[in-house]
Amino acid sequence: MPTGTKGIAITGIGLALPEHQLEQHETSARLAEALAGQPDAARWARRVFRQNGVETRYTCEPNLLAEPAQCRYFPTTDKAAPAPTTSERMRIYKRESVPLALTAARTALLESGSLPSEITHLITVSCTGQFLPGLDAELTWQLGLKPAVQRLPLQFLGCGAGLKAIGLARQITASQPGARALVVCVELCTLHIQPSGQREALYGASFFGDGASACVITEAVGQGGVGHFLLDEPYSTLLPDSADQMAWELGDHGFDLYLSPEVPRLIARHIPGELDRMLGGKLPDWWAVHPGGKGIVDAVQQTFHLQDEQVAPSRNVLRRYGNLSSATILFVLEELRRTLNDSTSAEQQSGLAVAFGPGLTFEMLRMSYVPQAATLHAVDEQAGVVRA
Repeated sequence: MPTGTKGIAITGIGLALPEHQLEQHETSARLAEALAGQPDAARWARRVFRQNGVETRYTCEPNLLAEPAQCRYFPTTDKAAPAPTTSERMRIYKRESVPLALTAARTALLESGSLPSEITHLITVSCTGQFLPGLDAELTWQLGLKPAVQRLPLQFLGCGAGLKAIGLARQITASQPGARALVVCVELCTLHIQPSGQREALYGASFFGDGASACVITEAVGQGGVGHFLLDEPYSTLLPDSADQMAWELGDHGFDLYLSPEVPRLIARHIPGELDRMLGGKLPDWWAVHPGGKGIVDAVQQTFHLQDEQVAPSRNVLRRYGNLSSATILFVLEELRRTLNDSTSAEQQSGLAVAFGPGLTFEMLRMSYVPQAATLHAVDEQAGVVRA
């Protein structure tokens, strides 16, 4: 167990995806067709779609699969209807976010063996939409949580907010005996694809996807056959001289995203010192790197001389789902859990989750993974069970 924990763990994880799948090569071809009148932009779009490490993504918006002339999100002059306004995109967000969040939350509750009535704290996370009464209220009503559950919405904190929420839930449950927190992240990033041929807009359109994730965080007691992540104290800091490197602002046609190409370089420059202060030079066995983009995963791997298998879960998530903003870190942890359960070691292994958000904000959370076999052994000892 990590030093200083009280046995607080992620005891259940749930993931959810919308039904519409975007194949990267098909989306790139349709976007290039829409940019036929801007050949330089079309060439650049093909390149970033090809090189960003994404093969498939998911979207809640079926119009994004339409032909260019009918796609309201693509920059073509002869489309049948104008680009969706921000208010229209927010109506879609309100309609589509709740079912995804419910699916992820119910899966996490079931896996953790938690009843909705046992949840004391609900942390909801999103930066791609907003409405009131919000997602926190809808989940309380539709999951059957207690009306007096402590609701903590984290809004507009970007990609690092999922890890921020997990760290906050860990602090709550460690300080309040009997507390049981449900974290739910839902992001509909593709709703903010811009009808523009500008490089920043095309870059953002190339690798973000939609999805939801959830987890239950509570004291780790008798988790059955499910491996779980024991959590240490979270760490968060603002990196110097980087406030303008990642921006996410409200526009007339959704939210306008800007990601500087300098972000990987800034990570490589500043993160080693931060980790050295927190880890004392001892690197973990496994890494959960938020795949904010291929360049970010590359920067972490190269800076810390990681093996390919150490960043494979992050690259696999990026390849299959794209960047789902705050929801992504739990997709990576779920991928890691399968990998660690399949390893030959039944011992507890130390790990580190890292994510980045506007600011630039650096989020870090030390963890250790108790694999399925070790969990079973501990529960068997408690119950007096002998296995063959």
